[in-house]
Amino acid sequence: MSRRDRNTSGRPVARAAAKYTVYNVTEPAELMEFLMKKMAGISRTRVKALLTNRVVLVDNNIQTLYNYPLKPGMKVQISREKNKHEFRHPMLKILYEDAYLIVVEKKEGLLSVATDHQKEKTAQHILNEYVKRQHRNNRVFVVHRLDRETSGIMMYAKDEKTQHTLRDNWHDIVRDRRYVSIVMGDMEKDQGTVESWLTDRKLYVSSSPVDDGGKYSVTHYRTIKRANGYSLVELQLETGRKNQIRVHMQSLGHPVVGDERYGCEVNPLGRLALHAFKLCFYHPVTGELMEFETPYPTPFKNLMLRKYR
Repeated sequence: MSRRDRNTSGRPVARAAAKYTVYNVTEPAELMEFLMKKMAGISRTRVKALLTNRVVLVDNNIQTLYNYPLKPGMKVQISREKNKHEFRHPMLKILYEDAYLIVVEKKEGLLSVATDHQKEKTAQHILNEYVKRQHRNNRVFVVHRLDRETSGIMMYAKDEKTQHTLRDNWHDIVRDRRYVSIVMGDMEKDQGTVESWLTDRKLYVSSSPVDDGGKYSVTHYRTIKRANGYSLVELQLETGRKNQIRVHMQSLGHPVVGDERYGCEVNPLGRLALHAFKLCFYHPVTGELMEFETPYPTPFKNLMLRKYR
């Protein structure tokens, strides 16, 4: 009997239904081969489906990486509560998750991290509530951030050690980080690089062409298209300073569309036209190259469609 058992007197005793099927790891193995060995007869396709459906946990953390390295003493759990680990939120989408990190795509209008004035309506808070459903002591740790008005891909660590590894080795770990933006006017060059020293003045970030004590900042850009008085630009960050792209585009005389703070007086999209569409990095634990990319936002494409009078 599944939910009831009998004690020594033979009378039925109520039992809580098991939430997980648990397998203990006794020797090093990759997750895929471990599950195929433990779940005799299961196919590779079925194991991949379990991972994709986010019902496989390693030590209480969802794991979706098929070659995740298991070590003796770890515990692999297959959830029987399929809906428990689903994540749905109108402002946030999980692109990838394992025991060490979560990669998400956030919409514009959502803060990345909590502030003194806003603690709950943030990506950090939303993800904390989600990981606590797996285990009450779980939480996420900030690695980098996107401006509230910027949409796109970012990641959080799931423990302090991973957070420190990512932060301390960011330039070695992150291989490619790109944005797409629509800026005012026709860009003069098809490609180029902006270098300056940026200083955070609280309400805005100032830029200086010479070292004035600010932080050295580098942005590479490539013009994709010019149309309707706008330019569609792809940007690659060599450094990641606060408001870096927005300030650098203003310094070129082509502020980001919708960016009132940095000199744009029009807002045809009703949002800041800046989206982090690509993030490639080496996994801080496994060393595997992780690549994430989202399409350019549809409103960006529509604004760049040529209009004939």
